[in-house]
Amino acid sequence: MKIEHIAIWTLDLEKMKRFYLNFFDLKSNEKYYNPQKEFSSYFLSFESGARLELMHRPDISEFIAQNDLKLGLTHFAISVGSKEKVDLITELVQKSGFDIIGEPRTTGDGYYESVISDPEGNLIELTI
Repeated sequence: MKIEHIAIWTLDLEKMKRFYLNFFDLKSNEKYYNPQKEFSSYFLSFESGARLELMHRPDISEFIAQNDLKLGLTHFAISVGSKEKVDLITELVQKSGFDIIGEPRTTGDGYYESVISDPEGNLIELTI
């Protein structure tokens, strides 16, 4: 088994797409749009096959409240391959004006990671 994709409701679809494409080695599909629901989305694919789905509706705040949903998720982790890459991406994210929630470090359970925030506050752990 494997995770096929993680979906994130977003307020600014294009800004979120730019963030993920800028900092991670992802490929995007063409924008999907459903005019009846005014729903639009992108699938961003990792080389491994796992994907992020970024989703938007103009009435997203109201839709989330009515359906007892949440915007975003607690966090997810992206393995970038090395300590040096964790450090580099963390630095690039910070220099681009985005928040670093946790500086690169080795955790008590032995993981080397940092924690960054995307433009809408979703937390991403960068790991080896």
